[in-house]
Amino acid sequence: MGLHIMLAIYSLSSVCSKLASGYDFMSPQFVLYYGGMIALLGFYAIAWQQVIKRLPLTTAYANKAVTLIWGLIWGYLIFREPITPTKLAGAALVLVGVVLFSLADGDAA
Repeated sequence: MGLHIMLAIYSLSSVCSKLASGYDFMSPQFVLYYGGMIALLGFYAIAWQQVIKRLPLTTAYANKAVTLIWGLIWGYLIFREPITPTKLAGAALVLVGVVLFSLADGDAA
């Protein structure tokens, strides 16, 4: 569960990046969002080291695919991007892959 919370936080760095892109370079808003992105990536770097100490590397990387689903969620909630049937099918495929890999590896995702 902690891994997935960390991945959700990590996916917010892309949100900050997209928000920063909407402002002029070095404007206060750009610096705020870009700084937020760097802070989130710093958190992720430290948290990722803790994850790979505790989980097999293959399990950790397989679960990293869940960030695509978080991207869909943030896109819909923050940017009002549509969630199409094709995107849902892709997200379902990712989830099935993560679950199947976790079951085959003997670890809970």
